[in-house]
Amino acid sequence: MKLLDILLLSLSAAMVIIGTHLTITVGVSVSYPVFMFAVALLFWFQYRKNHGSPEEEKKEITKSKKFKNKR
Repeated sequence: MKLLDILLLSLSAAMVIIGTHLTITVGVSVSYPVFMFAVALLFWFQYRKNHGSPEEEKKEITKSKKFKNKR
């Protein structure tokens, strides 16, 4: 997991906590954008997780080929 992935996940969790606090103190209408931003960060995290960079995929392919060649 790269630094950006960790930051996205941490920011998303922080936004959920902030949104919950805003919901309790002010109301849902004020906290709605905060929750939507948290969901957007989670979607971005999932996208990065599912569609890794091509360089990482090449590394994984070469590692698996080396493992098969050793047998």
